[in-house]
Amino acid sequence: MVLSGAIVNGVGIVVGTTLGLVLHKIPEKVKETAMHGIGLAVILIGLQMAIQSQSIIVVLVSLLLGAVVGEGLNIEGKIERLGNWLESKTKSESNVSKGFMTSSLIFVIGAMSIVGALDSGIRGDHSVLFTKSILDGFVALILTTTLGIGVIFSVVPVVMYEGLIALFATQIDQFVSQSFLDMLIVELTATGGLLILAIGLNLLNIIKIRVANLLPSLLFVGFVLYGYLQFT
Repeated sequence: MVLSGAIVNGVGIVVGTTLGLVLHKIPEKVKETAMHGIGLAVILIGLQMAIQSQSIIVVLVSLLLGAVVGEGLNIEGKIERLGNWLESKTKSESNVSKGFMTSSLIFVIGAMSIVGALDSGIRGDHSVLFTKSILDGFVALILTTTLGIGVIFSVVPVVMYEGLIALFATQIDQFVSQSFLDMLIVELTATGGLLILAIGLNLLNIIKIRVANLLPSLLFVGFVLYGYLQFT
């Protein structure tokens, strides 16, 4: 089934979150230091992804266009309100909004989400997403011990995002060539890497970047790349 990889990824997050809730009673200082460790690891992952770009102008223009649209739509504000609503329904003592937003961005933005979902749709190969489900499970466990139950709600955007890409991928060969698809994945990975880097900076409280308002950048990469290729 085309959606098998996305569904298993969601299950991995649920299992990791459940284990995290069981292990959440750890000292606050340990939680704080663990969060700093996660932030540093996230920054490293983002940098590794970002430096893969073969055309920085595509990444830059995509980020600028995404920022304009994202701020106009106030995506981050809407996600925070959704998180606050979930918090009121769960009556949780933790910051559900922060847990939901942070984990959703970490799990959704990344090369494995895109490449794995494309493999699921194009070749029916779910191995990348199966591997990602194990990794996300461990990350969910760690995030839950520090950010609380909000992490579990990230399952919805993760499964929807990967599922939609997988479904689209079943028909993608009718619209784009393999060479363009390869370049698109590289620039999407680089753009996503910068967003992940921003998440890491937020986790370390170095700066407050409205990462969710930059998400439309990922939608613009394909159009910007196509236009760039026409003029080079």
